[in-house]
Amino acid sequence: MRIIERQQYIEHILRYIGKGMIIALTGQRRVGKSYIIRQLVSEIESKSPDANIIYINKEKTKFDNIRNSDDLSRYLSGKLIDGGENYLLIDEVQDIDGFENVLRSLNADEECQIIVTGSNAKMLSSELSTYLGGRYIEIHVQSLSYREFLTFHNISDSDDSLQKYLGFGGLPHLYRLGLENEDMVWEYIQNIYNTIVLKDVVQREGLRNVTLFENLMSFVSDNVGQLVSATSLSKYLKSQRVDLTPLSAINYLKAASNAYIINKVSRYDIHGKRLLESNDKYYFEDLGLRNMLAGPNRIGDIEKVIENAVYLHLKSLGYKISVGTLNKAEIDFVAEKGGATIYLQVAYLIADHQTMEREFGNLLKINDNYPKYVISMNPMSAPQDYEGIQHLTLRIFLMTDRF
Repeated sequence: MRIIERQQYIEHILRYIGKGMIIALTGQRRVGKSYIIRQLVSEIESKSPDANIIYINKEKTKFDNIRNSDDLSRYLSGKLIDGGENYLLIDEVQDIDGFENVLRSLNADEECQIIVTGSNAKMLSSELSTYLGGRYIEIHVQSLSYREFLTFHNISDSDDSLQKYLGFGGLPHLYRLGLENEDMVWEYIQNIYNTIVLKDVVQREGLRNVTLFENLMSFVSDNVGQLVSATSLSKYLKSQRVDLTPLSAINYLKAASNAYIINKVSRYDIHGKRLLESNDKYYFEDLGLRNMLAGPNRIGDIEKVIENAVYLHLKSLGYKISVGTLNKAEIDFVAEKGGATIYLQVAYLIADHQTMEREFGNLLKINDNYPKYVISMNPMSAPQDYEGIQHLTLRIFLMTDRF
């Protein structure tokens, strides 16, 4: 089976090999964490033929007997070579109860380099951070970027390719199904969603009302890029005749965030230079999954999908992202990295002067010299800069890795 390399993740991992830290790869199920592990194994074997590599994949039935820390300790007994170059790799480590106790001991004794993957954020927020604070590094694995999507599907950058990416999303396995087989693609995405809900939400989070959870996911999919507040949730719950408090609904959304279905983005007061604590936005980790939840009869969806795509690209480049507020104006994204900031507005089309004034005008109100961009689906030949603000087509933006 052909393994398509995602070299940026391998290079990131290799930087921390031998630094005395546990490396944790996190991300939604089926975004390719296991394939990155396999690619890493090949990399290690090519550089260190004598390396002792122990690989446990909890999605394989052969490892079903490793259920808790005691089972893991027994399995590892005698497998580590004293003074040798040992590597311990565990896929979906959160499926082993008490795994953190074993990893902490091994890491303290520096017996091996530990690399784990997990599909639930609680692995970091509770288990790892409590027991391994300061001794692990998280590397988040996303679904395919647009550029990776082109490579995986062996297609060139074009308007048609962009439409396919915006529609089907970036789950790596889709390249084996073929995008022309739409029925198979959507069935696969539905199955992935069902697996995430069962394993990472129902079982791990203990949520009982699956129907309500799925209704909330549909609500979020229809409100990508919109502020979600206790008030808007309350109105939605009443419209559905559901007896659930907004706080409980927010906890359901937190469970979805823990499973990497959605990502919460907080508001940022540009003038006051501080995060605001209410009215967040949510973006999906994968565009295809979002579109599947939104359903086939979507109206005005393209602007939501474009905004989600811009968010995912910024995230893949390592930016810390928030939603900007400036008096009564809103800036779609404030992105920070390495002490620098960029501001971005997202629009479907800049078709008239009124739209131009609105999208560029909000950015012009920001009184600093950081770069400012407007991203749209305008034809490649149309975008023009406006008073120092750069106008980029979505295709160019998604193919750019430095701003």
